[in-house]
Order: sequence, then C-alpha cells, then structure tokens
Amino acid sequence: MNFGEILQNLWESTGLYSLGENGQWKCLIMLVIACVLVYLAIVKKYEPLLLLPIAFGMFIINIPGAHAVLYQEPTDGGIGGLFFYIYKGIEWVIFPPIIFLGIGAMTDFGPLISNPKSLILGAAAQFGIFFTLIGGMALFGFDDKLASAVAIIGGADGPTAIYLSSLMLPDRPEKVAAIAIAAYSYMALIPIIQPPIMKALTTKKERLIRMDALKPATKLQKIIFPIAVILICGILLPSALPLLGMLMLGNILRESGVTERLSKTAQNELINIVTIFLGLIVGTKAYGPVFLDLDTLFIIVLGLVAFCGGTASGVLIAKFMNLFSKKKINPLIGSAGVSAVPMAARVAQDVGAKEDPTNFLLMHAM
Repeated sequence: MNFGEILQNLWESTGLYSLGENGQWKCLIMLVIACVLVYLAIVKKYEPLLLLPIAFGMFIINIPGAHAVLYQEPTDGGIGGLFFYIYKGIEWVIFPPIIFLGIGAMTDFGPLISNPKSLILGAAAQFGIFFTLIGGMALFGFDDKLASAVAIIGGADGPTAIYLSSLMLPDRPEKVAAIAIAAYSYMALIPIIQPPIMKALTTKKERLIRMDALKPATKLQKIIFPIAVILICGILLPSALPLLGMLMLGNILRESGVTERLSKTAQNELINIVTIFLGLIVGTKAYGPVFLDLDTLFIIVLGLVAFCGGTASGVLIAKFMNLFSKKKINPLIGSAGVSAVPMAARVAQDVGAKEDPTNFLLMHAM
C-alpha cells in the first residue's frame, strides 16, 4: 500500500467523509438540538438527571461516523459496538422496571392510604391518554401501536413511556427515542405548561379551598398496601406486573423497616446507575437520518396534547366530585393526577399558594 492509499483510507475513516452520505446533514441539526437540551438541563435545571444523559447520548451518536462504530453489530464472533449491547437493557425491557424499583423505594404512599378517593383523580388524569390515542389514529394516521405509545406521554411518566413504547415498537427504536424525549421534555416543562390550564379551569374561590390535614397512615397499613396492590392488580391485569411489581417491591423494602440497606441501595446507587444508561441509550436513538421525519413532529405535538389533556381532565373531575362531596376538594390537586412526581404536586402547591400562602396542598397533591 502506497502513501496515497494510506491517506485515502485515513480520509474515508473520518467522520467528515461520511457527511456526504444520504441524510447525514440531519446529524448537524441534531447536534444543535442536543446542545439546546444540555443548556436546559444544566442552566434551567429541567429534569437534569435524565435530560442531560439523553442530550449527551443524542450528541455523541450524531457526530459524523459515530453511529456505525457505536452500534456496530457483532459478526463472525467479533465484538459489537458499545451501545449495541447497552441498548439490550431497553430492547429486553430491563431498565424501566429497575427504575420503578427505585421509585417505589422513594415513594411514601401514606397520603394515598389516608385519602383513598384521590385514586379517582389519578385515574381521571389518564383521559388525556385515551383522547390522544383516538386522535393519533384518526387525525395523523398512526397505527394502533404507535398511537398507544405516543398517547402514554399523557401519563407524564418517563420510565412507563419508554417501557410501553419499547414493547409496542420493538422494530422502530427511533420512535421510542422521540416518545421518551417528548415525555421527559414535557415533564421538565410542567411549571410552564400546567399553571395556565389550572387557572383557566378553576375560579379563585375554588383555588382557595382549604383541605383538612391528612390522618397519618399506620406502619401496618403501609406494609399491607403494596401486598394488596400486587394481589389485586396482578389478578386483574397481569401484564402490569413487571412495572407495578418492581414498584411495590421497592416500597415494601422502604416500609418494612428491616431492609434499610436494600431500600437505600434501590433509592440511590441502583436507580442512579440505571438512570445513566437509560438516558444515554435513549438519546443515542435520536439519530438524525432516521429520527428527523414528519412522524417525529406529530409525536411532539400529540405528546403535548396528551399532557395538557391529562392535566385538564384531573382538574375537571375534581370539580365534578365537588358536586357530590360535603368536604370539598381543591381542584388544583387534580392536576397532579399525572405521574410526574413530585414536580406536579409542587406546581399544585405553588398555584394554590399564590391565592393563599397559608393553604398547604402539597401532601394532598402527592
């Protein structure tokens, strides 16, 4: 091989050479978008624990030539690219349930046990999902699986969105990335998205409603709760057990009082490790040539519709319940029926506090 051939091979191995390939210019757009997300995560602190790994994954995969190396499939017994293996955690639906284990270990269900009717508000906030499911199929021509995966953004729960979309769209990972990015972006924007909807749907008098302090749940109740949830929901809907089972396992580790080390590990080291890999690998699926298309734009739009619909339906059902309840519910807490914990609850508290700084809605919203 002469010197000219060596230089030619060196040039063809660079990322600059690959820029001439079909669709590679889209990578440059994605690099800019990734930088914007990094800014939002670091400067604005919008869900930084997941948004920053997602943004970095998006950045690294769109560097010209990076995708071919990082997602290289193993051939003839060889070694594949790093992200080819890490992605198995999503493809085999392993990462989201582990995230739920940590969430369960961090969650106090005491307020829910003390006020069971708040379950209705949580259920009510899911209307946005079904509204978006129908709209996605009727207006945008999505098939039922894609429409279902997009609609789940309305639940405002990142791991659930990734879990469901991975199951529904195993052959369309770029759509999983779009759904995950939309879900976490809207979760991060809760303080901007929700207050105008909450104020538009409530009167000042309703926002001033004071709610009685909750009676603390007993330790026995907190231990029975995860067992009862698993038993009832497992019988009714076994397909929910991978997520719900891990959520309740984490919770009983927390509430039992005898597994503090395991509970702390689930709350900290375990969930942090998986969060890094989950966010990073979701970001790497936002690869410009396959990510930037019309469907991605529709997903972003429909995700916002689902999110707003969930917020509105929670508030409206709370108002409806007040028609039949002696003890009135502050409709603001209905907005926390979406699963963005604890940010949605803090927003309900903040909006209520602007009307009356001494009105404490946080635990009711939780």
